[in-house]
Amino acid sequence: MSSRKKSVVVIGGGPGGYESALVASQLGAQVTVIDRDGLGGAAVLTDCVPSKTLIATSDFLSRFEAAGRLGVGFDASQEDQHAHANLGQVNERIMKLAKAQSRDIQAQLESVGVRIRRGIGRIKGHGWVEAELDNGETEDIRADVILLATGTSPRIMDSAKPDGERILTWQHIYNLTEVPEKLIVVGSGVTGAELAHAYLGLGSDVTLVSSRDRVLPGQDADAATVIENVFRRRGMTVLNRSRAMAATREGDKVIVTLEDGRKVEGSHAILAVGSIPQTKGIGLEAAGVDLTESGHIVTDRVSRTTAQAIYAAGDCTGVYPLASVAAMQGRVAMHHALGDAVQPLNLRGVTANIFTDPEIATVGYSQTDIEEGKIEARTVTLPLSTNPRAKMRNITDGFVKLFAVPGSNTIVGGVVVAPQASELIYPIGMAVQNRLTVDQVANTFSVYPSMTGSIAEAARRLHSSDII
Repeated sequence: MSSRKKSVVVIGGGPGGYESALVASQLGAQVTVIDRDGLGGAAVLTDCVPSKTLIATSDFLSRFEAAGRLGVGFDASQEDQHAHANLGQVNERIMKLAKAQSRDIQAQLESVGVRIRRGIGRIKGHGWVEAELDNGETEDIRADVILLATGTSPRIMDSAKPDGERILTWQHIYNLTEVPEKLIVVGSGVTGAELAHAYLGLGSDVTLVSSRDRVLPGQDADAATVIENVFRRRGMTVLNRSRAMAATREGDKVIVTLEDGRKVEGSHAILAVGSIPQTKGIGLEAAGVDLTESGHIVTDRVSRTTAQAIYAAGDCTGVYPLASVAAMQGRVAMHHALGDAVQPLNLRGVTANIFTDPEIATVGYSQTDIEEGKIEARTVTLPLSTNPRAKMRNITDGFVKLFAVPGSNTIVGGVVVAPQASELIYPIGMAVQNRLTVDQVANTFSVYPSMTGSIAEAARRLHSSDII
C-alpha cells in the first residue's frame, strides 16, 4: 500500500483558496497554492479590507461633523477647526494594512507546510496542474485534488474604459492622492453604495447613478430606503432610473452620458457595474468543468464541480460574493475531498453586511422571500429611534426587523439597519442557525441600555402578536 500523501493544488490565494489550504494541510495533505497577486486575493489586497478601511476613515471624519449635535465643539480660539482627509496618507495606510494582512496569511500557510508558487495555474490533463511562474519557469504539479478559487475582476463597459486616473474601478482608487472634487459613482449595488458613502464622508461632492428605482435594489426595501434618504440628506445627488451608457474623459473632467441623453460632469468617476469571473484560459472546459452562461463555475453544496476531484470556492462560483462564504466553501471542499466529516453549505445561515452609515446587516429569509411565498412568516419592525442607547448616541435612522414562522415561532431571518449593524446581526444569526424561537431570544437577558435590547424587544413583540 502506498503511503504517499494526497496532493492538493489550490489555484488562487483568496479566502476560498487559503482557507482550503489550511484545512487540507491539517488533514494531512501535501498542499500547493498557486497565486498570482498575493495571498488574501482581492478581498485583502484591493477590495474588502481596503474598502472597509477607507469607509472606517470616512466614518471617523464624519464624527467631527456630528459632534456639535452632542454639545461638543472645538476651541473657538483655534483658527483652523476644519477636519479634512489627506487622501495620499489615508491610501498609503490602507495599502500598508492590506500588504501586512497578506504577509500574515502567507506566513500562516508556510508555517503549516503549504508550498506557495507565485504565478498562474492551469489544469493540464487529469490529475495535473501547470504553474506558469513569475520567474518565467513552468512547473507541472501532481494533483489528486484541485481547488479553484480564481475570483472575479471588475466588469468593464466598452463605452467606459478606465484609465486609472480619472475613470476608475475599485482596483484603482487607492492610487488617488487627493479627494475627488466631484465624484460620479456609476452603479448603486453594494460596492457603489459603499464607495459613494465613503467619499461623501471624505468631502467629495458625490453623484450616484442608479439604473434602478432605488439604491441597493437587491436589499431589503425598507433598509434601502433608509440609506437613500440618509444619502440625500447628507448632500449626495442620487439619480434613480438613470442608466449610464458611456464615460469619457475630457482633460481634467469626466463626462458620464446617460441612456436618455443627459450628461453628468465630474472630476472623477468610479465604475461599480458588477464583476466577471476569472475562469477563462485555465483549462476548465477541457477538464469537464461546467460553467454557467455568466462564466461562473457550477458547484454543488459540498463545492464539487462537474469534473472528478475538482472543486471550486469563492466569487468564481457565483454563490455569494462574500469572503465568509468563500472561506466556508473552501473548508467544506477539503473536508469532503479528503474524507473528513462534512456539513453541506447552508446559505440560510449566511450573515451579510453593507458598510454604509448606517450599515445594513441581513441573515436568513428576506422580506422578498415572504412576499413571493417562499416561506410563511410573521414580521416585526422596531425603529431604533425608541432605543435609549440610540438616543444617547444621537442615532435617529435605522431599525431591527425579525421574521418568525407562525406556530413554531422559529426565527428564520432578520435585518438590522444601524451603526455597526455588522456586530448586531450576530445574535440573530445565532438564532437562525440554531432554529431558536422568539421566546428563547426574548427571554435572554440583554444589557440596559444597549442596542441589542431592540432585538430582544422585537422578539417580545413577535410573541405578543402571536397570542392576540
